Amino acid sequence: MVRVKSRYLLCEVNVSDRSHLLLLDDRSVGAAVKDAVARTHGDYGAALCSVRFCVKYLNAHTGIVFLRFPKRCYKLLWSALPFITSVEMRGQKIPCFLNCLHVGGTIRTCQKFLIRYNTQQLHRMLPKCKNEEEKQQVRRSILNCSQAWGNKEELEGEGESGEDEEE
Repeated sequence: MVRVKSRYLLCEVNVSDRSHLLLLDDRSVGAAVKDAVARTHGDYGAALCSVRFCVKYLNAHTGIVFLRFPKRCYKLLWSALPFITSVEMRGQKIPCFLNCLHVGGTIRTCQKFLIRYNTQQLHRMLPKCKNEEEKQQVRRSILNCSQAWGNKEELEGEGESGEDEEE
């Protein structure tokens, strides 16, 4: 049996008004991406990317999107992202653009990258805090990110050593 390989694209949806993010859903983002690929690469690109393309995850609060598509056409999809200028949702056009953050072979690698990216963003926010209470909230968030990341590594390490002992 042949294993079909996929790629995962981690994107950030950027809008001028953050309240518009809550209006987005995975179908509208997927339709916008497919439309952009069809406009830029014609029928060939649309056919290649529509076979196993899907939006695996959309967080409407943060604007993070995971796109899955066949490995052979990831460059077509990636090159079409700058041409997305709006997403149509319930007859209303939401002006936005997609910023590609990471291309990975698995969802797990994209999640690891997202944790590192969010931690970096929190570190950038720290000097911009206006009062001590905001600084403490950001520090707690950074600590929570690093603790969650450390716990996952510890659990994975324990699982691997446990498997070695059983053999």
